[in-house]
Amino acid sequence: METLLKTENLTLSFNGKKILDNLNLTFKRSEIHAVVGPNGAGKSTFASTVMGLDGYRKFEGGIFYKGLSLKELGVYERAKLGITMGWQEPARFEGLKIRQFMKASSKDKKEDSIIEALSILGIDYREYADRIIDKSLSGGERKKFELASIVAMQPELVILDEPDSGIDVASLDNIFGAIRHLHDNGATVILITHSLEVLKNAQYAYLLCSGTLLDEGRVSKIRKYFEGKCLTCAHKNIPLFSELERYV
Repeated sequence: METLLKTENLTLSFNGKKILDNLNLTFKRSEIHAVVGPNGAGKSTFASTVMGLDGYRKFEGGIFYKGLSLKELGVYERAKLGITMGWQEPARFEGLKIRQFMKASSKDKKEDSIIEALSILGIDYREYADRIIDKSLSGGERKKFELASIVAMQPELVILDEPDSGIDVASLDNIFGAIRHLHDNGATVILITHSLEVLKNAQYAYLLCSGTLLDEGRVSKIRKYFEGKCLTCAHKNIPLFSELERYV
């Protein structure tokens, strides 16, 4: 299967500390991948670096999307190429109505597409269309609206950072349904997670620890990390949370 995204010797340091260390990862087109590992492993840093967020662009090595180097491209340019990201803590667009937010995100701007995207997340368009995005929305609601907007966007590559964060158990099926919908409609999905339930939705996974790649393979192989809490190896995980937790 064709490669959509790959990293070559990707290394990122903060204050002289390597947060990502020589990562070589390959993401095939139209597959669901997972990047997993303990807290402090560099998972969210990896996602932010691929997306090109401020503070994450001075990396060594390469990131290639459809063979094109992303090194000199910012967030906007990467988004134009078809890359998008769902945040662990969703961005706030306060003051907008839900219908305005969804229409701005939608690829075809059609109301039917917006209604469908919201329904996949278990949201009734008629009930929420004129709801103002403000602090009255819970984190879980904002998370579902953000994911619905990504579904309506129809991107080629979707990075979802902890997609189950802040989501109640009853809504998890909606989240997983949205992930399957994206995949079924041709998107490549990268799940950033330390959750076994989220990992089960992937086809292929990479296991990180202290910014290095420990293992990779089908989910049936990588899930052993969760079942045994850690793989037997000589790697010493010292995430240095006091210095680095804001980065990972």
